[in-house]
Amino acid sequence: MVVYDGRSVSEGIAIGRIYVYSKRERTVQCSETADPAAELARYAEAREKAVAELQVLYDKALKEAGEDAAKIFQAHQFMVDDDDFIESVEELINTDNVNAEYAVATTGENFANMFAEMEEEYFRGRAADVKDISERLINILSGAGSGGITAEEPVIVVADDLAPSETVQMDKEKILSFVTVRGSANSHTSILAKTMGVPAIIGCSLPLTEEVNGKLAVVDGFEGRVYVEPDEEVLAAKRKLLKAEEERKSLLESLKGRDNVTLDGRRIDIFANIGNTKDLDLVMKNDAGGIGLFRSEFIYLGSDHFPTEEEQFAVYKKVAQALSGKKVVIRTLDIGADKQADYFELPKEDNPALGMRAIRICLTRPEVFKTQLRAILRASAFGNVSIMFPMIISVAEVRQIKAIVEEVKRELDAEGLAYDKNIELGIMIETPAAVMVADDLAEEVGFFSVGTNDLTQYTLAIDRQNQTLEAFYDAHHPAILRMLRMVAEAAHRHGAWAGICGELGADLTLTKEFLAMGYDELSVSPSKVLPLRKAVLETRVEE
Repeated sequence: MVVYDGRSVSEGIAIGRIYVYSKRERTVQCSETADPAAELARYAEAREKAVAELQVLYDKALKEAGEDAAKIFQAHQFMVDDDDFIESVEELINTDNVNAEYAVATTGENFANMFAEMEEEYFRGRAADVKDISERLINILSGAGSGGITAEEPVIVVADDLAPSETVQMDKEKILSFVTVRGSANSHTSILAKTMGVPAIIGCSLPLTEEVNGKLAVVDGFEGRVYVEPDEEVLAAKRKLLKAEEERKSLLESLKGRDNVTLDGRRIDIFANIGNTKDLDLVMKNDAGGIGLFRSEFIYLGSDHFPTEEEQFAVYKKVAQALSGKKVVIRTLDIGADKQADYFELPKEDNPALGMRAIRICLTRPEVFKTQLRAILRASAFGNVSIMFPMIISVAEVRQIKAIVEEVKRELDAEGLAYDKNIELGIMIETPAAVMVADDLAEEVGFFSVGTNDLTQYTLAIDRQNQTLEAFYDAHHPAILRMLRMVAEAAHRHGAWAGICGELGADLTLTKEFLAMGYDELSVSPSKVLPLRKAVLETRVEE
């Protein structure tokens, strides 16, 4: 038995034969052309064909693996038509009188090296994209085809690295796991593995030779390890883990459609936290009862300008319609602290977590705030939308917010634009100040949602991003749990509902505690919905 370590990017256990996937070595010859115009025409024709092929791959990926995997091929279409890439290829053809294949290969290598040398892992991962589109163009120009898996049974695919087009064209029924020597956590292989629900390991030094091809192996995506020719003891232990994992997945699948009701009849809403419309498929797939936190700031973070009312309206409307009447809680922008957008031109602060962020930006830049409120209110005509305001510390802030909301409503009325006139307003409880005046705040709004990440940070006076303080950071601190109880009780005293949308909501060791506190809703990442439902169904609150 030989053991190889790597970095896990998708959890799970796979047991099967290794299939070493190797790209066909292609040497691109440089030849002088007497007709550069003809080579330029060949290159333009190849670009058109590449875009058409990528559209076919996009449609296939969308159907088989979802939007996250599919959007890769949209990006590749843009890269094929990238002005800098095209200019470089055409200049080589015109200036050096070389054939189109060589010009594409040289440009692709230069661009891939540029990305590979960048510091950020995300950009280093884009080097594989450049290579992929370069190889596609060269294949088209030379009339070559693309390969796939030729194995007869499901296998563990081992490769140096895998391009998006290679992974999508593989027969998914034949893939047990992915293991690559290179790659990154942001690689498309990682995305596809998570979508397919198979384990994947990157950065693994497993040799890509006949020495391992066809041998029995175990991929442990929990510990990031590959066992080649495992001994009987390891094989038995991993088979037991695989069986337990399959039983767990099957059990969770069986919980779809079930109400979140405890053994003694207490019902709780289990919603999902999302950051963009791409996550809607996961919300549906995991049977969430609604969206308890739509992080609208990602619309701003993904833009190089202040998103217009129409741009935001299109996003909010899509989410509201997709949920078909289920509750959608949209949090107004929470820019600042660790989430920065350059065009906001926020002042540099010694401690941004205590500075100009979230609702403070909205109240000091009412034109930005009103644009977002108009978009959300208009979207409320298409579904069950609520609005939630972050980083509240006082009743005065809430009253100021409500006055601005009423002002926007009057504007929409004057323009004859539809919206939910009884739209529900709520606030996030993230500061000790909000906890201490929770009774007063509950008289002003319809609900509370506790952001446990920031509440813990501000209560313990610990920067949650500072890794050197991890030993001191205790999300289960008695002070936090007492605050959570105070918040739920204050909400209920005044007829408001209370939820938790921070990471602590998915902590299954505290689920019974939250139910006993009386929380009405827990909002978690989509993948945590079914495990949380299982915990609720097994709980007897009165105990």
